[in-house]
Amino acid sequence: MKALIIEDEILASKHLLNILQEIEDISVITVIESIAQTIDWFAKNMQPDIVFMDIHLSDGSAFEIFKHINITCPIIFTTAYDEYALKAFKVNSIDYLLKPIEVPDVQAALKKLKGLSNTETMQSAINSLISSFRKASKYKTHFLIPSKGDKLIPVQTSDLACFYIDAGIVKAFTFEDRTFRFDYTLDELEDLLNPEDFFRANRQYIISRKAIKDIDIWFTNRLSVNLKITVPERILISKARISEFKIWHGGQTGFSVKFYNNFIQ
Repeated sequence: MKALIIEDEILASKHLLNILQEIEDISVITVIESIAQTIDWFAKNMQPDIVFMDIHLSDGSAFEIFKHINITCPIIFTTAYDEYALKAFKVNSIDYLLKPIEVPDVQAALKKLKGLSNTETMQSAINSLISSFRKASKYKTHFLIPSKGDKLIPVQTSDLACFYIDAGIVKAFTFEDRTFRFDYTLDELEDLLNPEDFFRANRQYIISRKAIKDIDIWFTNRLSVNLKITVPERILISKARISEFKIWHGGQTGFSVKFYNNFIQ
């Protein structure tokens, strides 16, 4: 099996080369470092049996490559992104490896892709992946908050612990206990905030994952979420949304859940 590596980090490409040398029946043709080099290489060479492609290259996103050439062989993407953000092409039979990559990771990916021969299926998966990443890029990473006079205060989304609405006024609370008034509604903020990081707990609150301290079982099988900061009112999650909440927060570390082993499975 002839493999092509597309990777702009020298240490990462050397590491992957060493791993592939340990796996039988794989020989690496060459290592390419950029989008431009990849397009040029495919224009002059036959398709390899498999491609290991880093998502972020020195001259941009690897997805730009597919605008210029048609890659028909199986692709295994390599990335430092979290699995949750990449599930789009996991479902569509194109695999990926999270860095740091190890030999068993490559072996499992090769086994999964061994029977992949449908070009249309692979292209559909790539398109789905590109769409997923474009959608993720729409979320706000910063806000400019009007202050006294003619000032605007820049605030990073990652610094916000929660959003709260009271009497039609939306306020944001930072981890440093600062409070800002927002001109958005909570419904509008739901569309602007990355759903991996923020959860609409109820009609009054949107909370940050990393702001959660622990959780209490509340009356009528609801949950009471305690944050690392002081908030105006108790944050309650209804029984009907517990499963959704658990899925949202699933797989995270450093999260104290008092009910987890004794409550709804």
